[in-house]
Amino acid sequence: MTGEGYRSLDEELKRLKTLERPAVIAAISEARAHGDLSENAEYHAAKERQGWIEGRIAEIEDKISRAQIIDVSKLSGTQVKFGATVTVVDEDTEDEARYQIVGEHEADVKQGRLSLTSPLARGMIGKESGDVVEVITPTGVKAYEILKVEWV
Repeated sequence: MTGEGYRSLDEELKRLKTLERPAVIAAISEARAHGDLSENAEYHAAKERQGWIEGRIAEIEDKISRAQIIDVSKLSGTQVKFGATVTVVDEDTEDEARYQIVGEHEADVKQGRLSLTSPLARGMIGKESGDVVEVITPTGVKAYEILKVEWV
């Protein structure tokens, strides 16, 4: 994962442990004070939220423990690989797009961050500027020309 992706996960983990977890514990305590737990919707909602928070904490801790942080600024080359920022043009519509190839949990297409496991990223890996990548989409085969490979 990129350093930015690691920092994002670490911030979420700290928020969950310092804010969310104590808040849900307080909500459970308050709901318990209301009496009969079998018919207490607030209690059941708080317990469900607590389960989600604890699951997310475990998931993030696992990802962080296994993470390999890649410093994209130290990478270079002309071929597309993890961390590269790639400018492509759709050969049908002539629309240009710019994507950084990142780890799965960092992906956000709206922010120009494409998962390494996505069909477009997999098609681009190992290619260079001027190469054409064909990707199978639900609407059929789309062709993209790689205009530029950058290391930002």
